[in-house]
Amino acid sequence: QVQLVESGGGLVQAGGSLRLSCVASGGIASIDAMGWYRQAPGKQRESVATISSTSSTNYADSVKGRFTISRDSKNTVYLQMNSLKPEDTAVYYCNVRGRSRTTWYRTDDYWGQGTQVTVSS
Repeated sequence: QVQLVESGGGLVQAGGSLRLSCVASGGIASIDAMGWYRQAPGKQRESVATISSTSSTNYADSVKGRFTISRDSKNTVYLQMNSLKPEDTAVYYCNVRGRSRTTWYRTDDYWGQGTQVTVSS
């Protein structure tokens, strides 16, 4: 069973930085894309940043120039968040789109449990 484990959230003052990490384990066979999403109270979940298997990246307009997504060869994706603003406060979720060893014939979306990021003004 594919599992995503996130770390790195916390409380930071406006202008500060945080780095989120997410490791995919438990039988992932291949990964098409990895990404970070966030959901603030009373709002819908939104895409923050994604990175493809060819390392092509996409960012939400609200984080361009401040956040950087990256991945390594060991199924880990990172989100470096700089110049944080109070409006970045949300639960951040890791997403992996790929195939597991048991369901190799289809692509599925896998989600982490979420990590809280709180930016104080």
